[in-house]
Amino acid sequence: MTTTDQHAELERPLRADAARNRELILQTARKCFAERGLSVTLNDIAHEAGVGVGTVYRRFADKDSLIEALLATKFEAMNAAAERAAEETDPRESLRLYLMGVFEFRARDRALADAIVRAGKGRPSIVNERDRLETQVSAIIRRAHDAGVVRVGFDYRDLPMLTTMVGAVADVTRAHDPNAWRRYAELVIEAVLPQDARAGDPMLGVPLDRESIERALHAQS
Repeated sequence: MTTTDQHAELERPLRADAARNRELILQTARKCFAERGLSVTLNDIAHEAGVGVGTVYRRFADKDSLIEALLATKFEAMNAAAERAAEETDPRESLRLYLMGVFEFRARDRALADAIVRAGKGRPSIVNERDRLETQVSAIIRRAHDAGVVRVGFDYRDLPMLTTMVGAVADVTRAHDPNAWRRYAELVIEAVLPQDARAGDPMLGVPLDRESIERALHAQS
């Protein structure tokens, strides 16, 4: 089967049982990747889902195809969180809601950092979702700057590193206390959104550019 034929097969409308299997595979993969990261194999996913390996390969040509299908759902979820945060009229609370939302997302999902790395190499629709997220969150941050409630110099490019920091705490404390990360997330948020004159204090240095962020996250994923 050629690559074109394979893609056509994957895009063809699914029978009810095939559609259920595909959704089961996606749900299982989402859970496995979130809990264990992207070292999980398609064989692991098939075993966890209780289906044959052949069933997985009929729906997804390889692990990258499966990961790409999940990438879209990750960015859709983060965009939905940004939309909810943007509805908050108070600029400080709006940014706080988004920060806590994305920290919670990462605390539950070990594979989030890799999603950020892979997004730029994904389908155009995934790149568009990533860019839409950047636009939405940058607007939330800009509103906080205009209100003078966020540290001078803070911008969208700081979020991947902050999320990685909170995620590291979540990963090492999950078995002992799955909510321990919240204590440190609040410390990060208070540092970014101080409720006093410190908001006028500029942050040290400058945020990493996208290429540097992707290299850093790829190295630790």
